Parts: sequence; structure tokens; C-alpha cells
Amino acid sequence: IGVGLVGFGLFFLLFGILLYFDSVLLAFGNLLFLSGLVFIIGFRRTFTFFFQRPKLKGTSFFLGGLVVVLMRWPILGMLLEAYGFISLFR
Repeated sequence: IGVGLVGFGLFFLLFGILLYFDSVLLAFGNLLFLSGLVFIIGFRRTFTFFFQRPKLKGTSFFLGGLVVVLMRWPILGMLLEAYGFISLFR
């Protein structure tokens, strides 16, 4: 289930970007990606991964970008999310 949710999340993110940053598709893709991550590694490990002390900056940018996308500013939100994603997973 988790891999499917992550796959659909990435599909909706890509499809949202191809349709000129459609905010609804991007928000849906983000929510599917995060829920799939929770299904794959579990809630506690996801929480500890995102809220570790050295990764707090990346988490704040990633979740802040998600909030900005939900507020219908998709380009700025995706830029914030991209920076947060790179800083989280390096």
C-alpha cells in the first residue's frame, strides 16, 4: 500500500508540474507521498526522521512549502519543498 501511495504521489506531483503547477494536483501528490512514506516506514520512524535536530531546517522548508502549495502559491511552494527535500535527503 505504501509503495503504491508513494508512486501515485510522485505521479500527481509530476502531472501537476506538467500542467503548469496546478495547485490541487500538487497538494494531492504531496499528501499521497507523505502518507505513503508513513505506510512504508511507520509513523514513529517517519516522525523521528523528520524531526531530528540536524534535519529541522529541511523539515521546516518542506512542510512550509506544503502549506504554501495548499494556500494556492504553487511555484513558491514547490521551490521551498525542493530545497527542503534536498536538505532532508542528502
